Amino acid sequence: MKILALETSSKAVSCALWADGVCAAFSYQNSGLTHSRTLMPMISNMLGSAETPLDRVDVIACSRGPGSFTGLRIGVAAAKGMAWARDLPCAGVSTLEAMAAQSAAVPGIVAAVMDARRNQFYNALFDCSGTVPVRLCEDRAVGIDDLKKELIRMGKPVFLVGDGAELCYTMMKDVEISVTLAAEGHRWQTAWGVALCAAAMAQRGELTTAAALTPVYLRLPQAERERLEKLSAGQPGPDAQ
Repeated sequence: MKILALETSSKAVSCALWADGVCAAFSYQNSGLTHSRTLMPMISNMLGSAETPLDRVDVIACSRGPGSFTGLRIGVAAAKGMAWARDLPCAGVSTLEAMAAQSAAVPGIVAAVMDARRNQFYNALFDCSGTVPVRLCEDRAVGIDDLKKELIRMGKPVFLVGDGAELCYTMMKDVEISVTLAAEGHRWQTAWGVALCAAAMAQRGELTTAAALTPVYLRLPQAERERLEKLSAGQPGPDAQ
């Protein structure tokens, strides 16, 4: 089985080709260019270098969120388009779980964290002491104080991964447990983590259709949040006359 995996949840973009348990090809870019400009050429070049045309791919996988609203929409739209045209199954992978999949055999708790702004992190916790990450909570937006309390109750060493890991590490220096910032090469979300999770989903029969593949944002977009805040404060919305 061959899986084409896409990761577009943050500033960086990557794609990977999973072929029967092996990373057959991988491409990563963090140039500051928009994913709408970089993603499709990356996929084309990677598959061309691997001599694997898209017609030989069995599953299209992508990070479904949480993450950058624009980035997720681009990745999901690309996955849906490629899968729909070829009637291929899809795997919508949690961005946080994909990061944990890259951290197997860690003696403690892996906390996947992404900066969600407004004093919150997108977060999920995983026990990665075995060969397969075990999820300890659902994906969520959580404040740093609540996250600290939860990790203290668990009383185990914590390894921070994700694009919010460094910020979270700085804010948790007063916690009375072992907190480690993952090494640079294991910290960031990549398409290889997405591919690992998609392969596991395929084994469990959890693939979906292109039509059913949707992003998961966890929170409303900023513009929508601001509109609702104005309404709750009694201020007229932009459509008011």
